Order: sequence, then structure tokens, then C-alpha cells
Amino acid sequence: MHQNEDVEDNLLNWNDRAVVHANGGYGDLDAFADDPSALSSVTLRDLEVLKPHLPEHGIKGLHLLHLQCHIGSDTISWWRLGARDVYGLDFSPTSLDYARKLSERAGASITYVQSDARCAADAMPDQKGTFDVIVTSCGTITWLPDLKDWARSIASLLTDGGIFMIRDNHPLLFALNNEGMSIVQDYFGGTETTYETDQSYTSATDSLEDGTKPQITHTTNHNWAHDFQEISSALLDAGLTIEAIGEHNVDDWQSLPMLEYSPELQGWIMPHNQPQIPLTFSMVARKKA
Repeated sequence: MHQNEDVEDNLLNWNDRAVVHANGGYGDLDAFADDPSALSSVTLRDLEVLKPHLPEHGIKGLHLLHLQCHIGSDTISWWRLGARDVYGLDFSPTSLDYARKLSERAGASITYVQSDARCAADAMPDQKGTFDVIVTSCGTITWLPDLKDWARSIASLLTDGGIFMIRDNHPLLFALNNEGMSIVQDYFGGTETTYETDQSYTSATDSLEDGTKPQITHTTNHNWAHDFQEISSALLDAGLTIEAIGEHNVDDWQSLPMLEYSPELQGWIMPHNQPQIPLTFSMVARKKA
């Protein structure tokens, strides 16, 4: 019951975040939607992880599900890369409202589904066993209290031989303090942290129709640690085979205060005079054919 209440707190917070992100926090989304060649840097990094595990023709023509899709910019990018019959899933109805509007403006044919990622298979029973590719990335599983149902849902939705890819914040970051170089809390899976903030990882620049700035008024956040053993065990227990694990030194957002933005890499990196640690990880798993 406690976890359900915490997830509800997160839902209210992400409804607020969606308004912030869609009104300047993610840049000029109208320009993104209007440019058919525009692709998010998040999706391009995800694609680099996926490439070695895809057919020769790549992502083109594959049935794809994007879990925890938020306001849809990455989902649209997958569609623009050639994925077809694309689905996006998120637990926030406000996020999905913006995702649908953005996709309509972009002319992208995407089906959006509202659900907790742990219950994705129950939310779309007619899609069980049909997806060639399922992806999730960039700040996702820390918002899930546990991963067993998440992994089982992924396995249920994949077609035989289908591929799953996650690229997310490295588990080490969960244990670090805000300065980024001291261990201050448990690393192991199941650890929960609760904090209050009216800020997101990005800020809004536009005003709403009434002239006010979008704000986060539901300030309570709950995050859960998921270590490599928990993540890999959940996927293996669900019947998937892990094909690759990666650790990377580029993040999609400023997850530590000392990180510097690299225009060349379109991401955040540790300064050269700081100890180099992994900022993100990736894992690729396949459903047995």
C-alpha cells in the first residue's frame, strides 16, 4: 500500500513536469515537430546501443514499443527512424496529452497507452507477443518500486526473437551525494529515497495561455535503487537472454552538478580533471525464438 501511495505521488509530480517540459523545458517542440529530419539525442544514443542486435535493415519496419515515453519526442524519433506501428506508454495522462498533440503536429502515426510500465502487458493484451523491439531509457526505472512485473510484462509483449533495450542512469549514481563524489546511501536494489523539490532536470521558458509560468506544485518524489544484479535477474527470470551490458561516460541530463555539456556529443560528461565514472548503463536482452 505504501508503494502505491508513493507511485501516486510520482504521478502527480510527473503530470506537473509534463507541463513544464512541454512549455519550453524541452526546447522548441514546434520546431522539432515541423522538421521531419529532427531526432532526439536520447534516441540516437539508444540506437547506437541497439544497432549490433538489429537485423541488417536496422529499425526500419519493426513494431516498436517505447516504455515511459513521457511527452513523445523520443517516440516520434523512433518513428522517424523507420519503426512502424509504434506505441508509446506512460503512466501520466498529462504527458500523453502532450505526446498525442506533438505526434499529430509531426504527422507521426503513434498509439499512446496510459499505464504503469509494470503493467504494460495488461494494458494492451492484444499486443502480447507482437513487438519486435521494446525500448526504455533516460531516467525510467528509478521511478519503479520493483522490476519483476516490469520484466515479465516486457517478455510477454515481445515476439519470439524480439529485443529489449534499456539505457538509463548508472546504478552507482543513486548512492552518490549531490556533489557526486561521496557515497551517502545504499546502492543495492530496493533502497528508496524521498525528497521534495519544485524543480525538474530542465526548466520552462514559455508561459502558459494565462501568462503564468508552468510550475511543479506536487513536489514529493520517490526513487528506488536498482542494482545490476536486480535488473539482470529480473530479465533472466522473465525468460529473456542478456546479449550485452554497457557502461557509458555520457549522460542525457546534468545528473551530477559538475558535469559539463558537450555540444559535440550532445550530452553531459565529467570534466577531465575529475575521476571518470560511468554515468549511464545499457542492457540488451532478447526473447528466445
